Amino acid sequence: MTELPRPDGRATRVAMLVYNDAHADSRVLKTAHSLREAGAEVTILAVARAHLGYPPTTERLPDGVELVRVREPGFITWVPRLKKALARVRTQLSARRGTATTPPPGASAPTPPAESRISPAASPRPALRGAVLAKALDPVDRLARTAILVHYWAMAVREGRRRRPDVVHANDGNTLVPGRLIARRTGAALVYDAHELWRHRNVRDRPVGKHVEALTERVVIRRADGVVTVSPSIARWLQRTYGLRELPTLVRNIPAAGEPTDPARGRLRQLAGLAPTDQVIAYGGRITTSRGLEETIAALALLPGHVHLVVLGYGDPGYLAQLDRRIEQAGVRDRVHLVGKVAPHEVAGALADADLSVVFVRPTCLSYEYSLPNKLFEAIHAGLPIAAADLPDTREVVERYGVGEIFGLVRPDDDGEVPPSSTDAEAVAMAATITRILADPDAYRRAARAAASELTWQHEEEALLALYRRVLR
Repeated sequence: MTELPRPDGRATRVAMLVYNDAHADSRVLKTAHSLREAGAEVTILAVARAHLGYPPTTERLPDGVELVRVREPGFITWVPRLKKALARVRTQLSARRGTATTPPPGASAPTPPAESRISPAASPRPALRGAVLAKALDPVDRLARTAILVHYWAMAVREGRRRRPDVVHANDGNTLVPGRLIARRTGAALVYDAHELWRHRNVRDRPVGKHVEALTERVVIRRADGVVTVSPSIARWLQRTYGLRELPTLVRNIPAAGEPTDPARGRLRQLAGLAPTDQVIAYGGRITTSRGLEETIAALALLPGHVHLVVLGYGDPGYLAQLDRRIEQAGVRDRVHLVGKVAPHEVAGALADADLSVVFVRPTCLSYEYSLPNKLFEAIHAGLPIAAADLPDTREVVERYGVGEIFGLVRPDDDGEVPPSSTDAEAVAMAATITRILADPDAYRRAARAAASELTWQHEEEALLALYRRVLR
C-alpha cells in the first residue's frame, strides 16, 4: 500500500530536478529510492555530461526510478578543448619564462645589453600575458556556463511538463527556476531541497550572478510548499533569513542501514598495499580545496612513519597536481596513497579497515561553516574513530555520540583569507588529536558502531515522507 496516497487512487508522480549527471549524487538517488519505495512514480531530470561518460539517456534504474539525462547544448563539446588549449598556452608561457636565459649544455650565456639585463624569470611579461588572457576569456567562460544552465532549464521544463507531476522536487538553487515553472504550469506542489547554503557556497566572485541567485531563492522559497535541508544550522538560517513560517525539514545525508561493517573486509590496506602493522588515516570524498587534505598531509609529517594517509575519492587534475607538490614538500611521498573512488553505497565498507577518519571542512564560506559532511556519517558507518575540525553541526554529532575528538581550526578573516601560518598550527593540533585517538581507539569504535544503528537514511526518510504527506494534502 502506498505511503503517498492520492484521492483518485493513482500513484503520486514526482519530478526531481538536479543539475548534475546524478550518477554519484547519493542524496538524490536515496531520496528518489525512498519516494519510489513509498509508492510514487519518480523521474530524475538530470543533465548529460557526455565528455565525462554520461551521455543523454532515458532509462530505468534497478529500483524502478526513471532517470532522464537531458542533452547538452552542442557547443559544450568545446569546453574541455578550450580548457586544454588554455592549459597549453599557460605551459608555453611558463616554459618561455624558464628557458629564455638557459643556454644549451656546455655553452655560455650571451651577455645582454645593459639596458635589458633583467632576469626573464623575474620579467612580468609572460605572467602579464597569461593574466590578460585569463581576464579576456573570463566573460566568455561565464557566458558559456550561463547558456549551459539556461539550456538545462528549458529541457527540464519540457520534460517535466510532459510527465504531469504532482510534486516537483528541486535540488539546490540552480533548479528553482525550472522547478517553479513546472509547478505553475502543471499545478504541482514544489519542494525545495537545499543541499547547502546556496547563497553562501564556495564559488568564485560573481558580481551579477550572486544577486540573481539571492533574488531567485528569496522569491521562490516563500512560494514552495515544502523546504528540506541537510543541517540544523542551515535550516535555522533559511527560516530566519526568509521569514519562513515553519523550520525547514531536516533530512541529513546519511548512509542507508546495512550489515555492520567488518574491518576484515575493508579495502584501504589492499588498495594502498599496506601491512597489518601500519596505521591508516582515512579520507573519503571529493579531493578538492578546503577539505583539510593539505593540513592532514602536514600533520602526517609530524606522526610516526608507520602512520599512512589513504585517500578514497576523485578530484580535478589541476588540484591533484598541487596536492602532489604538497606531498613532496612535506616529505611523505611514501605515506600518502590516492587509491581512486568506489560507488557511494560502498564507501563505508571500503573504509572499514582504517584506524581513524579525519573530517575537516575549512569554513571559507558560511555554507562550509554550517555543513554536516557526508564523510562524517560514512566514517561512523565504517566504525571508525573520528578526528574532526571544530564546526558547530559536526561538533554536535561527534560529542553527542562520543565517536571521536574535536580539534581547533583557524577561521578566515573578513576578507576570506587564512593566515599562512594557520596550516602549521592546525597540523600540530590535528596531529596531537590523532595521536591521542590512535593510542586508545576502542571506546570510539564501540561508540561509532552504536551510533551507526541510529544514524541511518531510513530514519531520515521518515521526515521526508512526512513532509510529502503534508504537501500532498
